Amino acid sequence: MSIKRETLVKLEENFLFAVVRGKSEDDGYEISKATYEGGIKNIEVTFSTPNADKVISRLAAEFAGTDMVIGAGTVMDDITARIAILAGSKFIVSPHFDPAISTICNRYTIPYLPGCGSVTEIANAMATGVEVAKVFPGGILGAGFIKDVHGPIPQVELMPSGGVNLENMATWVNNGAWGVGVGSALTKDVAEKGYQAVTETARTFADRYKEIRSGN
Repeated sequence: MSIKRETLVKLEENFLFAVVRGKSEDDGYEISKATYEGGIKNIEVTFSTPNADKVISRLAAEFAGTDMVIGAGTVMDDITARIAILAGSKFIVSPHFDPAISTICNRYTIPYLPGCGSVTEIANAMATGVEVAKVFPGGILGAGFIKDVHGPIPQVELMPSGGVNLENMATWVNNGAWGVGVGSALTKDVAEKGYQAVTETARTFADRYKEIRSGN
């Protein structure tokens, strides 16, 4: 099994992706740690976080040998993708599809999950080796988008980001989501309750996913 395939298998098993948008380097680091402690293992550190590459390298060093899978989000170009990969990212996510990012990820055997909002974008991404596309913006496209795309293109995996919450997660799962990205919901109570609130919210999402998989 290739390195890329091994990573994709781990990401799919974990299912939940924490989309981390820190206000500072330390904030991004603490949110990531707190999320992992709550049971979400796929950590997507966005490059809207100051010094995101340093956050990634710190996490990669501290959590080496664990089941945390560290990646980078809001990657806008191939240069940023390479910086993220060299810092320790095991997957790359962008809000759009960029063939240059796909090329650099293929070079390093790193999964690339580009944001796609149409069948044309998905097909173009697949032509460069993309296996999983991010459904973005998920809140606008809706869970039915996944089922509709899987009609003509069943071989592509789709992961929504944006608009996923505890109430509609089951709908996304039942429509065939490969994974889901959870963002602002994780940090909504940080100002009032601190990072422990992130851990508690992450645990709530992790528990809800287990319930869905068990049929509840």
